[in-house]
Amino acid sequence: MTKGLIHLYTGDGKGKTTAALGLLLRAHGYGKRVVLVQFLKGRDSGEIKTLENLSGITVLRYTHDYGFFNTADKKSKNEMIRINNANLLEAIRLSDSGSCDLLILDEVCAAYQNNALDTKLVDKLIREKPVGLELVLTGRNAPQCFVDNADYITEFVKHKHPYDNGITAREGVEY
Repeated sequence: MTKGLIHLYTGDGKGKTTAALGLLLRAHGYGKRVVLVQFLKGRDSGEIKTLENLSGITVLRYTHDYGFFNTADKKSKNEMIRINNANLLEAIRLSDSGSCDLLILDEVCAAYQNNALDTKLVDKLIREKPVGLELVLTGRNAPQCFVDNADYITEFVKHKHPYDNGITAREGVEY
């Protein structure tokens, strides 16, 4: 069995999720079983619409757009935490059972930093992941434990972004 490695896509630049989805498509093209967990995301997006049409890919995410975790009310935060933990547990179950070759934890850095999921469970997954599992972690401000355990680290640096000039996220480009 080939040893799976840990990828970390971090930084304040655009493209972390896009890079992870590129790896997802590459793995899927070779018949790998892929699980994508999106933390803190519930908004419709072009990539989710596409992934729904591909067999062999499991997507776990909110079915409702709660908005930003930091500004959510207590009831919404509790519901987001509940769903995040349920999705994380399901992803771990699938990877432990051998039903997953590539596991992507999208926006896990923010969820981890905001205590929007069980951080001890994430730490355990990173330390004790199945040998053949390829694991991808994405998000800004990666916790040091992610950095310490990653085999690949790619930092996305923002030099310029349209949002700085008042241009908001655009359908088909940012989501």
